[in-house]
Amino acid sequence: MEVEINGIIENVIFQNEENGYTVCTITHEKETISCVGAMPGIQPGEEVEIVGVWATHNLYGKQLKVNSYTKNLPKTVQGIEKYLGSGSIKGVGEKLANRIVKQFGLDTLKIIETEPIRLAQVTGISKNKALNIGEQFHNQYELRVAILALQEFGITTTYAVKIYDKYGSGCVEVIKNNPYKLAEDIIGIGFKRADEIASHIGIEKNDLNNKRAGTLYTLNEFATNGHTYCPKDTLMIECRNLLEVPTDLVEHALLDLNIEKHITIKTYDEQVAIFLKYYYKYEENIAYRLIQLSSIQQANLKKDFDVQLMQTEKDLGISLVKEQKEAIKCVLENGVSIITGGPGTGKTTTINALLHMLKKQRIEFMLGAPTGRAAKRMSETTGELAQTIHRLLEINFVKEGQNRQYFNRGKDNPLETDILILDEVSMVDVNLMNAILNALVEGQKMVLIGDVDQLPSVGPGNVLKDIISSEKIPVVKLTQIFRQASQSAIIRNAHKINKGEHPISNEKDSDFFFLKRQFADDVKDGIVHLITERLPKYKSLDIIRDIQVLAPMRKGVLGITELNKGLQQALNPPAANKPEHEYRQNIFRKGDKVMQIKNNYNTTWKVYGPTKMPIDEGNGVFNGDCGIIVDINLEKEKLIVVFDDNKTIEYEFNMLDELELAYAITIHKSQGSEYPVVIIPIHSGPPMLLTRNLLYTAVTRAKEMVVGIGIVDTMNKMVDNNCEIKRYTSLRRQLISIL
Repeated sequence: MEVEINGIIENVIFQNEENGYTVCTITHEKETISCVGAMPGIQPGEEVEIVGVWATHNLYGKQLKVNSYTKNLPKTVQGIEKYLGSGSIKGVGEKLANRIVKQFGLDTLKIIETEPIRLAQVTGISKNKALNIGEQFHNQYELRVAILALQEFGITTTYAVKIYDKYGSGCVEVIKNNPYKLAEDIIGIGFKRADEIASHIGIEKNDLNNKRAGTLYTLNEFATNGHTYCPKDTLMIECRNLLEVPTDLVEHALLDLNIEKHITIKTYDEQVAIFLKYYYKYEENIAYRLIQLSSIQQANLKKDFDVQLMQTEKDLGISLVKEQKEAIKCVLENGVSIITGGPGTGKTTTINALLHMLKKQRIEFMLGAPTGRAAKRMSETTGELAQTIHRLLEINFVKEGQNRQYFNRGKDNPLETDILILDEVSMVDVNLMNAILNALVEGQKMVLIGDVDQLPSVGPGNVLKDIISSEKIPVVKLTQIFRQASQSAIIRNAHKINKGEHPISNEKDSDFFFLKRQFADDVKDGIVHLITERLPKYKSLDIIRDIQVLAPMRKGVLGITELNKGLQQALNPPAANKPEHEYRQNIFRKGDKVMQIKNNYNTTWKVYGPTKMPIDEGNGVFNGDCGIIVDINLEKEKLIVVFDDNKTIEYEFNMLDELELAYAITIHKSQGSEYPVVIIPIHSGPPMLLTRNLLYTAVTRAKEMVVGIGIVDTMNKMVDNNCEIKRYTSLRRQLISIL
């Protein structure tokens, strides 16, 4: 139950300057109370009115958790002196505060606000310093006023500080005029939250800004689902349902957005396509740059090809088949080339042979992949340095407060290499491919490697498939399954699934198993039993890191939300030495396996060496990155994760909407990763979530063992269901349209 407490700030024990999270003590009716929560800018000596709830901390006892607060300047000489001497105003310490208050008494704060030049009467204060003290005091006053005003609109203190930092003292007027700007400018506030704020302000539903913001929100939602455009008919229906307004008002918003160039409108086969302008520009630029790079050949790379290839086979002790040789030749003869193929078809051997030839000719190359896991695997299989694409492009941030990616490498600062070789390109979306191509210049080559039959990227676009289907870029598909690979039931069954044939399981000495369970609850219990009992007896495994449950869906008994709750309880139960924190519907506990579920380009990471000193650092954590929670600091409200690539990141508790438990993850999120053991719950569900390429992607994530559990008929129906959810993209069209 909420309570209201009035008191005076005694001590500020801890304060995070970025989000205002504060630990402090206040004096209330001669009692000292510990308070925790967002209280930006508070200083000792200030009078506060706090609204909060009582809570008991394991270590620190009874605390008041702050929901909201207001503060007043101190009214006593002692309070004024404590306030000024607290460090709240730079350049004023305890001794100087004492001299100021002795000079002006109870009028001190009034003089600082209205006549700061008079402070120069105090020994040790120049005229410039006096004016500076007045300016600091004024800025603090403006922040206090802004927080109070924004709270009236239902905005929390944490977001009020972010809004003030963005818009300054005029923030209240900005929001009154158009609260939907918050959805564009403030990380963490989307259209629906901005709409709630608009309702607090009293803005009508038929307001044009509401329609504009709702339309942009809908287009962004389409992009979140992988599309680069939305058919106009679909957009009109979605906006009408979201905004609850007539179609003509949505048309008006579209016209307005088009005039202001927020969107691009094209017509394809009598279908009107509505793009967010940058997605159209990205696909347009990708098409243009691909054709530009592919049109240039470098004759010196083709010199004595057959002789070099024979020597490479001898040096590496391998024998390449015809299609592997064609793939290497294709790379050397073309500015852009694609090598695709399923598991066990020799992609790694082909790339290693290519790299050997390049090194012999002293041709420089760079290796990259979309995720840390994929880059690490590429390094392991080639013996060469491979980095994430973001690292290769040198991710940077040039716009304060915006969670958008910018790169140091681009047109004016291209990559310093002769050939860029990228793996797992089916995961690359239009945002990243656009950035990659901007960092290459004429004369440089690019090789794209990937399995086109896997699921497309999580982000917008269908880049690899669109490029291949355009037939504008040379492609070599590796199809021959090699003898060693063919001994694996995982690889044999992956190819069977891809061809529409039902997989064979439970053979002697197999690595592909299926456990029959009729009911969903039995499947869930069976997964826990497999991980905790059966598999550890069968193989030497780290049951947290080496076993991954891959589920087709998020919701339901066998969705990842419910599976993670059960697996967390079984694999990492509560204990006195495991601090935990509840955030919304999730409990995060020390030792939990977690996944980053949205790109955050601003987060700082560090890699620590054996001496626990940082040996590397940078920015950016990306959708799909997995790690382990190694500590939770309840007092400072921070959670620390070490990711699979050894990057350590500190999360403040208000950032935990970026994480979720990862004992079970969706198949889509597993792209680019490999796990020793994969468990796949297969039961009833919507046909659109039970498809061939979904099953194929799950199976090909396993290195040593696949265990399906559930209903065999459902697995076979997945194989038979070759339907793919249509992605609305324009890259293929744009490539074909270039002469």
